[in-house]
Amino acid sequence: MNEERFDYIVVGAGTAGCLLANRLSADPSTRVLLVEAGGEDRYLWIHIPVGYLYCIGNPRTDWLFRTVEEPGLGGRSIGYPRGKVFGGSSSINGMIYMRGQRGDYDRWAADANPGWSWDEVLPYFVRHEDHHTLDAGGSDPLHGHGGEWRVERARVTWEILDAFRDAAAQAGIPPSDDFNRGDNFGCGYFEVNQKRGVRWNASKAFLRPVLHRPNLKVVTHAQVNGLVRRTDGSGRVEGVEYRIGGASGESKRTLCDGEVVLSAGAIGSPQILQCAGIGAGARLREAGVTPVTELPGVGANLQDHLQLRMIYKVRNVQTLNQQASSLFGKAGIGLEYLLFRSGPMSMSPSQLGAFARSSDGESSPDLEYHVQPLSLDRFGEPLHDFPAFTASVCHLRPSSRGEVRITSPDPFAAPRIAPNYLSTEQDRRVAARALQLTRRIVGADAMRRFEPEEIKPGPAYRTEEELARAAGEVGTTIFHPVGTCKMGPSSDPMAVVDARLRCHRVPGLRIVDASVMPTITSGNTNSPTLMIAEKAAEMMLTDRRQR
Repeated sequence: MNEERFDYIVVGAGTAGCLLANRLSADPSTRVLLVEAGGEDRYLWIHIPVGYLYCIGNPRTDWLFRTVEEPGLGGRSIGYPRGKVFGGSSSINGMIYMRGQRGDYDRWAADANPGWSWDEVLPYFVRHEDHHTLDAGGSDPLHGHGGEWRVERARVTWEILDAFRDAAAQAGIPPSDDFNRGDNFGCGYFEVNQKRGVRWNASKAFLRPVLHRPNLKVVTHAQVNGLVRRTDGSGRVEGVEYRIGGASGESKRTLCDGEVVLSAGAIGSPQILQCAGIGAGARLREAGVTPVTELPGVGANLQDHLQLRMIYKVRNVQTLNQQASSLFGKAGIGLEYLLFRSGPMSMSPSQLGAFARSSDGESSPDLEYHVQPLSLDRFGEPLHDFPAFTASVCHLRPSSRGEVRITSPDPFAAPRIAPNYLSTEQDRRVAARALQLTRRIVGADAMRRFEPEEIKPGPAYRTEEELARAAGEVGTTIFHPVGTCKMGPSSDPMAVVDARLRCHRVPGLRIVDASVMPTITSGNTNSPTLMIAEKAAEMMLTDRRQR
């Protein structure tokens, strides 16, 4: 085996890995290796916003994971998209810029994670931000300008969505034009990670501009299949083993003098750890892996946002269903994007958002809406041939906990993903209330002229028990998996990393991605992952200077 040495090895060129590669290689004396299982983000549909339709479920860009048959979903197994390309899931996601709520981070800090309160993490959001509201000058303590992470307004509006926003106001949810000031209560069009109508992923923001650096090496189509640990009794991780081009490809071993960083995501990072013998010993033995380090929290604590899709047939208004139903309409959509970078091809999967409380007892919004001027039976299928819109609502702080677990020693085998959706009475109750709130909004005066008719799940579901069952029938992932390598003190038996993201009981190893979140943020999770990486990079460089 050919051996090379670096100061840092980063596993995964996803959202976190792209930023880490940028920051860690800024010092020309620091040698950084970035190992990515997928390829470069050269696929055209990555960059056209509506192209997520062609990226999710595509082996070129998606890991093609599936969940187990989930009892809470009526025994259904559902697709679980994860990006397998430069930029990771930022290359296939909904491009929604969302930080979450002040309380999310204050809870992290209160749970013995110093340095992670809202006031402490805010500077790391701002540091790499390029916010459209500051393009003309001025300042805002809550937003930044000139950073790599571009945030813009949505480039298209719809009459049906404007009416939903008005209806939400009539239901007690006020208009909002900024969901990122610590309390996201309100309704308005989402801000998006785009630049002039083109997807702005983590690769374009952080990785591509620094690929020329001689001290940064990037290896693609390389899947890590082992961690190299010292044999001097310390157990320190000092490198990785990986294969290029699949299970039968060339085997490589690379060592580092500093740290190995797992940034493979909430599915990939625990999978790598478990294959390396780090995790719950009994589970590892079941999978045919010899335990090396007992860390029962690896792969546990999986949290995700389950979206409940309600579809309404409407009249007297244009939706994408009609606009895209003819060759003439499709040609017009394509021409508008070609000439102006606007129109439906510039749309994120969801355009209008709303944050609301499921009950008066909630101190902050625990529901998020993604509202779309379109409808279809399931993702990847054709749009309906009648005018309709979809109001998807998800519980932001679910109490259900799932797991990611390997089933064999084979690092190329997909792990078992069991989100355990709707497994608690609390989650089922909130789901029922969420569907009831949607009906209340759609029943408001502002929507009346469109004569909305609920076709999914349908008006037959009335009682709380019936609505909870309906939630399981219409629910699907909005793919925000987090928590599978949770941050916490060593006194917490389920914690995997400490507040500086160093792996407990495994020196030389850090984990920097959404897996370290102790609890899920109250909103979309991509930009919080960037914040985690920004803060981690600073901590790592500080530690390096102090060695």
